Amino acid sequence: MSMDAQLQALLDKQEIADVLQRYSRTLDWLDDEGQAGCFWPDAPIDYGFFTGSAADFLPVVMAIERASQRRWHFLSAPAIAFDSADHASVECYGFATGIRQQEDGSWSGGLYGGRYLDEFEKREGEWRIASRRYIMDWKLPLDDQPGNEPNPDFPLPVLQIIASGHPDYRPF
Repeated sequence: MSMDAQLQALLDKQEIADVLQRYSRTLDWLDDEGQAGCFWPDAPIDYGFFTGSAADFLPVVMAIERASQRRWHFLSAPAIAFDSADHASVECYGFATGIRQQEDGSWSGGLYGGRYLDEFEKREGEWRIASRRYIMDWKLPLDDQPGNEPNPDFPLPVLQIIASGHPDYRPF
């Protein structure tokens, strides 16, 4: 492989990794437009509870995320294999949480572990997810989570994102 081809492969891998990072951030900050920019609208999506196009999936997943007062997504570094200059098979592992206030005033949710099996396509110079299959490997309950007020014994700030446009969000 020529030096130019190696350099292009590195640039493409970084762009794909950036899309995956943006996917997590835009879910957590409830950025609908940013989330839509991670997928080609015609991308087939299979999460088990949803099978259809990315355009149809985005309102569903964003409604799920909005149902949690706090959410957090973390993805591993991706494994990327290029099939051509404009197509790559990508796999990464992920953790996700969703924390909600319960009727009794307590805060709880779940920690989910799974993997994303993606196909990426580069169209008109831009990489996006062209197909996604999510596999959940495990789930753990997260009971007795902190509420919205900092613990006076260890007063770390608590961030509550309940709507798009949070003042701390930085759309890179």
